[in-house]
Amino acid sequence: MTSTANAPASGGGRAAHPDHLGHVIFITAAAAMGGFLFGYDSSVINGAVVAIRDRFEVGSEALAQVIAAALIGCAIGAATAGRIADRIGRIRCMQIAAALFTVSAIGSALPFALWDLAMWRVIGGFGIGMASVIGPAYIAEVSPAAYRGRLASFQQAAIVIGIAVSQLVNWGILNLADGDQRGKLAGLEAWQWMLGVMVVPAVLYGLMSFVIPESPRFLISVGRTEQAKQVLREVEGSAVDLEARVAEIDLAMRSEHKSTFKDLLGGRFGLLPIVWIGIGLSVFQQLVGINVIFYYSSSLWQSVGIDPTSSFLYSFTTSIINIIGTVIAMVFVDRIGRKPLALIGSVGMAVSLGLAAWAFSYKEGTGDAIHMPDTQGTVALIAAHSFVLFFALSWGVVVWVLLGEMFPNRIRAAALGVAAAAQWVANWVITVSFPTLSDWNLSGAYVIYTAFALLSIPFILKWVPETKGKALEEMG
Repeated sequence: MTSTANAPASGGGRAAHPDHLGHVIFITAAAAMGGFLFGYDSSVINGAVVAIRDRFEVGSEALAQVIAAALIGCAIGAATAGRIADRIGRIRCMQIAAALFTVSAIGSALPFALWDLAMWRVIGGFGIGMASVIGPAYIAEVSPAAYRGRLASFQQAAIVIGIAVSQLVNWGILNLADGDQRGKLAGLEAWQWMLGVMVVPAVLYGLMSFVIPESPRFLISVGRTEQAKQVLREVEGSAVDLEARVAEIDLAMRSEHKSTFKDLLGGRFGLLPIVWIGIGLSVFQQLVGINVIFYYSSSLWQSVGIDPTSSFLYSFTTSIINIIGTVIAMVFVDRIGRKPLALIGSVGMAVSLGLAAWAFSYKEGTGDAIHMPDTQGTVALIAAHSFVLFFALSWGVVVWVLLGEMFPNRIRAAALGVAAAAQWVANWVITVSFPTLSDWNLSGAYVIYTAFALLSIPFILKWVPETKGKALEEMG
């Protein structure tokens, strides 16, 4: 997909006419439904982990492969979405993603065996990967310059809301099934309903894609100039000089340098130093173990003696904390800067993870008789929530801001692709390793995550650049 980073700022400070702003917000919210599904599909599996283990009688390694299977699809979907969108349009790409989400939800709810459950998870991953690319790109291309930053935040907000809603739905279904993840509801087990309910937002996403316009940037690229003018009139107001805007967009697309992997080569270790910094940001964001909370928290709490209904409630409350932290980051990232926010997050995460590791070391018993002392159990719950808060108000948002700003224009698109790929790989490593690490020593797993949070502090201080207040063209 053609990058929007180098495009002129859509007429400087021109704002959409107030009459059109509501329409622009609707278009943006519809596109951000892909982000909602991204968050929902990523974390809904949290509620089904224990039930899948019991239903298919699998060990930790096989279970981890099923949970992590979606990430394989994510990587492929993200890698191919740009080319698909440039070939057939942003809207068609959204419709494909919606279809993939729908098929994945139905298949995951009605699996014959473990292998086809994994296959449906991969298909859902394709949708996640495509949504992760197409949503932000489309929003940037239809947003008036004066509102672009705020409208772009819809995608991240939609992701964290999707995570929270998935946990709320899981908790509600579990209560309907009297606290039994394998309890029967209308002929299906509770966990099957958890995975199948995603059909509703997936279909809604698909329907909404039929009522929003194609990106003017894509329309101009394929010669449909009159349609592009109509869309520009809808989103930027009737006062805009349409001929000038079309010429501006066309010139920007023609003058863009389409970066390739070769542009990233150089330096002592193969890649340019700034590319390694981007990879480091992506990897540290995952190696602190944040997705253990979003993929495994229900089974994690049950593994230390908390009953299923309470464990699902705690998964929901951590998702709410995630939303709060994300809002805090969006408020402060431009006020205090990227590096200070990341440092605050790293220190807070290290302390929280260290406390969790200490608390989990008091886990006692085996089988159904596992428990922790009340004090340590309370500390573990508080530490898990504070970890999510510190992550969300810092690394959850700051990493994406930095990756969008820190690379020089000539390599931005390719460098972003490499950094995003590193993030999916690190996410996969953490996701697939946690069940085995947990079986080995739950406290030990959290000591490892604590170590990565501590290592991120000197990494930020020594290598990460501050990009606050700098124009993209200043990144050398």
